[in-house]
Amino acid sequence: MKFSFIKFRKIPLAWLLLTRQPLRLIVAIAGISFAGILMFMQLGFRDGLFDTSVTIHKLLDADLVLISPRSKSSISMSGFPKRRLIQTLALEDVLKTAPVNLTYLLWRNPENLKTRSILTLGFNPSDSLLLDDGFSRKADKLKNPGRVLFDKLSRPEFGPIEDWFLSDKKVETEVAGKRVIVEGLVELGPSFGADGNLITSRETYLRLFPANPKGSIEIGLVKLRSGSNPILVSEILNKSLPNDVRILTKDQFIEFEKNYWKNSTAIGFIFSLGALMGFVVGCVVVYQILYSDVTDHLPEYATLLAMGYRLKSLFFVVAREGFLLALFGYLPAYFSGQILYSIVRSSTKLPIVMDANKTILIFILILVMCMGSAGIAMRKLVDADPAEIF
Repeated sequence: MKFSFIKFRKIPLAWLLLTRQPLRLIVAIAGISFAGILMFMQLGFRDGLFDTSVTIHKLLDADLVLISPRSKSSISMSGFPKRRLIQTLALEDVLKTAPVNLTYLLWRNPENLKTRSILTLGFNPSDSLLLDDGFSRKADKLKNPGRVLFDKLSRPEFGPIEDWFLSDKKVETEVAGKRVIVEGLVELGPSFGADGNLITSRETYLRLFPANPKGSIEIGLVKLRSGSNPILVSEILNKSLPNDVRILTKDQFIEFEKNYWKNSTAIGFIFSLGALMGFVVGCVVVYQILYSDVTDHLPEYATLLAMGYRLKSLFFVVAREGFLLALFGYLPAYFSGQILYSIVRSSTKLPIVMDANKTILIFILILVMCMGSAGIAMRKLVDADPAEIF
């Protein structure tokens, strides 16, 4: 008499096989969790890289952005004639423009006097630079020479600038060897390319960096009239202006920066490779656990076959073991990832977050990892021949 598959399903065989040896189960969960944590961290750093690389780009108050064709990214900007920005005003759709200088200068920590490169932006305080309602009020203070706005999200190596400023202490230091006074704080955030940010007037910028030609800028911001099509206007300007300038929409400017980090540096590849290595490690761990489990229980599987169970039914047992391992391994990885993300955010100021896309992606990867390993381990069930084993 053969047992029906329905009766077979009533016995939690997969669960019983996994829990029969608790130590092996703990080792399996630990291995899967480690692989999951590794993937969470690698993808978190990768996404954090891309997000922080465009923090300033997203905050710029512009519909179009002019850059030099020789510019590669925000860490390698080339200048172009300022008059190209003025020429865009000939188009009726253009409402206003704003020239911006951008480069790295040496900031001196006012506490320990150590110097460190800081990304410095220079603009006309009467222009609109950032999408921040309170920024224009802060920008007015930059009309006095030698005044700067410091990014309070910069790394602590620049000094306790925020604490000193909020305690009404005069914050005075040197940038590029010249005296400056911090007149306000802004929130921009560090990136893999810049540990800190500084905003000042173009007048002060040119005093700090006299080698920069007065008629040259690194970024030109263009604000369009309401109802204008940025893509269409950018195409018109690209055709009408000389080829020593390139016109991008704001979204294209953001993608321009991201593509640099994705394709022109090894950083994005390294983090993706790290996630792949975590996936491979998890596959090896799960396969070893399931293969050993199937091998150790071959007599039991052979007995079930002799009792009338089909080989396909036993395959489902191993598959359910793989699914349970994926579930039990993912949960510790998820909660550990949340804790590690929090530590990284507080230590590095990088916006590494556990978003829905990353959460789902890692679960799918762990599920594929476990189910794929279970599928390979199933091949051993073919050896469960009652005639040979008994």
